[in-house]
Amino acid sequence: MSRLTLLTAGAVLVHGYHPFAEDAEIYLPGIEKILHPELFPVGQEFFRSHASLTFFPNLVAFSLRVSHLPFEFGLFVWQAASIFLLLLACWELGGLFFQNAGARWGGVCLVAALLTIPVAGTALYIVDQYLNPRNLAAFAGIFIVARTLEKRYAQALLWLLFAACVHPLMWVFPFSFCVLFLVMERFEGHWKKRAGLTQAFWLGIPLAPASSAIYHEVAKHHAYFYIQKWQWYEWLGLVAPLLLLWWFRRMARTRQWSNIERVSRAFVIYGLIYLAVSLAVDLPARLETLARLQPMRCLHLLYIVMFVMMGGFLAEFVLKNQIWRWLLLLVPLGLGMFVVQRSIFPASAHVEWPWASPKNEWAQAFVWVRQNTPIDALFALDPDYMGIEGEDEIGFRCLAQRSRLADRVKDDGVVSMFPPLAEEWWSQVQAQTPWKSFQLEDFSRLKKKSGVNWVVLQQPGVVGLDCAYQNSAVRICRIP
Repeated sequence: MSRLTLLTAGAVLVHGYHPFAEDAEIYLPGIEKILHPELFPVGQEFFRSHASLTFFPNLVAFSLRVSHLPFEFGLFVWQAASIFLLLLACWELGGLFFQNAGARWGGVCLVAALLTIPVAGTALYIVDQYLNPRNLAAFAGIFIVARTLEKRYAQALLWLLFAACVHPLMWVFPFSFCVLFLVMERFEGHWKKRAGLTQAFWLGIPLAPASSAIYHEVAKHHAYFYIQKWQWYEWLGLVAPLLLLWWFRRMARTRQWSNIERVSRAFVIYGLIYLAVSLAVDLPARLETLARLQPMRCLHLLYIVMFVMMGGFLAEFVLKNQIWRWLLLLVPLGLGMFVVQRSIFPASAHVEWPWASPKNEWAQAFVWVRQNTPIDALFALDPDYMGIEGEDEIGFRCLAQRSRLADRVKDDGVVSMFPPLAEEWWSQVQAQTPWKSFQLEDFSRLKKKSGVNWVVLQQPGVVGLDCAYQNSAVRICRIP
């Protein structure tokens, strides 16, 4: 356990921690709303749509109430625990693949070094740099696979229930893999036929209703939904793992490593089935809204298991007991991942410790908003504010804990999953367009139409507004 704890700490230092970045804007407000019901009198629909499908916000909020931890400390503990449990699950899975402890550590270390590697075509990392339901579903998924291999089905079911409670989609992938694996084990001679039946089941899903024009525009911003729009390197990220797993299967057969052979073969079929499902819901235009189910997220589980196997093979045949070989592999990998993460969040501290003040000036402004504005204040920002250089995709709603009108970065992602929100989202975005040309009369109109009484502006701001806070990047102003 001490080694896993040290490896967890090393993973945090390599990959960073940014508690209010990216999809935290979708997931954290649900927790904040439970802890403080008076928050977010406007715009709840843009985070409650996700929160209503999972017990994740309830679980985290309950733990914070019971432990009396400050909000940001609690988030950090959950994040560190998620990484630790994923590495523990990989350690246990590696033990089912390899008898050699060095090979088990090879798999765990490789996963730890690659936590923020992109999973091809899915807009996912293995583990995100902030707490969200996917991080919890990740370790649960590996425990499900490990317990199924051990034939401890009751425990596998408990982990499955946990995964389903924290994420409405990601539990499907370990569940479907384990069902496929057991079917292939039971009907060894007829696995091709069974795989075909599974594919036919997916192809028989009822057709989704035609999408609206607004939803279609939103969906186009999420090319990763549609496999036909993948770039060549994303296709490589699909094909190469399947070929690697097929090779692992052949290697394992010659060495009589039965679990690796069986799991590798099942994952190849698993990947091909989900590829067929993706093509089935992607190519016909009338199935556009089904593409939001993102069947190629199946690669998330496949990547983790593949890295456990890959690290084990490297340790077994290349690294062995030579420390310099381990360092020669892991140090450049860790440095490479560190450099990439610094390039993604260049204006923020690499690890945003819960006891430290934010380095990012946008984050500083959002914290000032939380501490100095009325709890029922309604804000407007540039709808593309999360894409502004230096903003580092920090979420206003989750960090400032104030309501805002819809944006074009994260809220349109919510619309892509929940089409009924499209009209309201479009109305709010259009009311803030073209933001960069807004003058005092435009803000007055926005206040009259939508009730907005505060705005967040890039420097140098707009003449005529009363600005209560400013730094070199941002102004926080009242609309008169």
